[in-house]
Amino acid sequence: MVDTTELRTVIAAERRELADLLAGLPVESWDAPSLCAGWRVREVAAHMTMGFRYSLAKTARELLRAGGRLHRMTDACARRDATAYPPRQLAAFLKDNAHHPWTPPVGGLPMALAHDVVHGLDVTVALGLDRRVPEDRLRVLLAGVDARTLRFFRTDLTGIELRATDLDWSFGAGAPLHSTAQDLLLIAHGRKLPPHHLPTSAVSTRFSRP
Repeated sequence: MVDTTELRTVIAAERRELADLLAGLPVESWDAPSLCAGWRVREVAAHMTMGFRYSLAKTARELLRAGGRLHRMTDACARRDATAYPPRQLAAFLKDNAHHPWTPPVGGLPMALAHDVVHGLDVTVALGLDRRVPEDRLRVLLAGVDARTLRFFRTDLTGIELRATDLDWSFGAGAPLHSTAQDLLLIAHGRKLPPHHLPTSAVSTRFSRP
């Protein structure tokens, strides 16, 4: 079990590293699609920084406006904020708030780390950037993958076992799907991957982008 102080340290490190990466992207990359369906890189960056920019009261108002539907609310806010702030400012929000105490409504600090890591991979994998998430961060997040994770992200692993090729980790039961730990983390969080990230098989087609 990772203690609170250590988790806060790795969250801050992840945010700073991603902020530097975003700040260094060419302008055209900000309009490239991410792994988040319907979102470009700029929408992902806007969403990643929403927790720093929105008060609890403002979040509640936005949720009410969206009819209480969390995904609809976050999508609307990301699309609006992606055009309201220039790329450099979105990157700066992330870096300036490396130690911000924000956490998602459930899951506490581990889910705050998952939020940053997974959305960072939404950008780097989609852009073909070879960023490797440090192993200690991945182990924290993989330990948190469970049935609730799959339900929230609508991931169907029926008859499938996720099996990492670079860490001693697996999840599920059935036909094995081999890939790196960070790729399998993305699958558990409902993402579809570029085909070259997965071995060709009948199983992998369920989790590959067209």
